[in-house]
Amino acid sequence: MSTTVAVIQAGAALYDLEAGLRSAERLLAEAAATGARLAVFPEAFLTGYPKGASFGTLLGSRTQEGREEFRRYFESAIDVPSPATARLGEAARAHAMWLVIGVIERGGGTLYCTVLFFAPDGTLAAKHRKLMPTALERLVWGFGDGSTLPVVDTGFGRAGAVICWENYMPLLRTTMYGKGIQLYCAPTVDDREVWQSSMRHIATEGRCYVLAACQYARLGDSPREIIRGGSVIVGPLGEVLAGPVYDRESILTAEVDTARIAEARFDLDVTGHYARPDIFRLHVNEHPQEAVVRGRWELD
Repeated sequence: MSTTVAVIQAGAALYDLEAGLRSAERLLAEAAATGARLAVFPEAFLTGYPKGASFGTLLGSRTQEGREEFRRYFESAIDVPSPATARLGEAARAHAMWLVIGVIERGGGTLYCTVLFFAPDGTLAAKHRKLMPTALERLVWGFGDGSTLPVVDTGFGRAGAVICWENYMPLLRTTMYGKGIQLYCAPTVDDREVWQSSMRHIATEGRCYVLAACQYARLGDSPREIIRGGSVIVGPLGEVLAGPVYDRESILTAEVDTARIAEARFDLDVTGHYARPDIFRLHVNEHPQEAVVRGRWELD
């Protein structure tokens, strides 16, 4: 049985949580009007991806202006859970939809690039923190760990998220394939042409639907401050079902049917009959990696 899914191509106001929440609510309503039962938003939709920003950083040097900009980013980020996540959950519940959305999460004194999963009843079903921030992202975002690598059962497919250049981590992709992912969500800000090849490759490799949601955002006047989109939906044999779309806000939709995944895996299942565990084997550490562990210790 086929189900309609949606990919949102849009950007929200940088460092402005309230404006971002209003945009998310509007766009989710528009996606619901298409009949979609799941909507995927881009990476860092709340509270923005500051493309082109340096945060006043040179090797061995930080400026006061850069620290102040980071403070603005930090103050606009969301706690999980919080009133902001409750509001997102209510939006999902109001439309009886699955919501997959990229946010900047505040955890202690650190920011994380995170994807949140909300169920149609409004509950926060899962979250994934980006494992490997890329380049200057490492200055403003912390590293996730293996404790947030969820694949959730939506009732019409098993959904998980791999964020932006995490998609270039072969072992992370393999982990998701091993968890039986069927709706492979790829929130991103990568608007390069080569991203399309990557998304088609992953769909073909994993024999899954790929739902790639890229921001469309104008953060300034220079090309380095524009994220031009390129969202796309790809089927389990690598065929493009919707998109790519560039240079405008858009909602892409497509029909997904997990019966087609069974057909596609007839001749390729990279963690099943096409694997060679006698030669290759992947071990994944899914325990939280905490800097401070509190508790009572038994002394010998």
